[in-house]
Amino acid sequence: MINKEEIIKVLYASIDDINEKLPKEEQLEKSLDTSLFGPSGNLDSLGIINLIVVIEQKINEVFGFTITLANEKAMSQKDSPFKTIGTLVDYISSLLKENSNE
Repeated sequence: MINKEEIIKVLYASIDDINEKLPKEEQLEKSLDTSLFGPSGNLDSLGIINLIVVIEQKINEVFGFTITLANEKAMSQKDSPFKTIGTLVDYISSLLKENSNE
């Protein structure tokens, strides 16, 4: 079973990849409370898409699972899973649990 600490490591590695392409003042802090998207978010729509793609690739490389983060389930939730790093960790954890039960 994949635990949240392993997911956090993958997210932080993904953020490192994204930060390499961003100016210093726009780089994401590696903290569960870091806002990603929304009114207080650090990423615009293209930035969040880039981050999602990198995360999906790294999850496949590290865990061997293919998941889609930006799906109907994510978009229909009252609270966006892309709000903070912490909410994204929880969302990815739930997707991986669903995947492992199939």
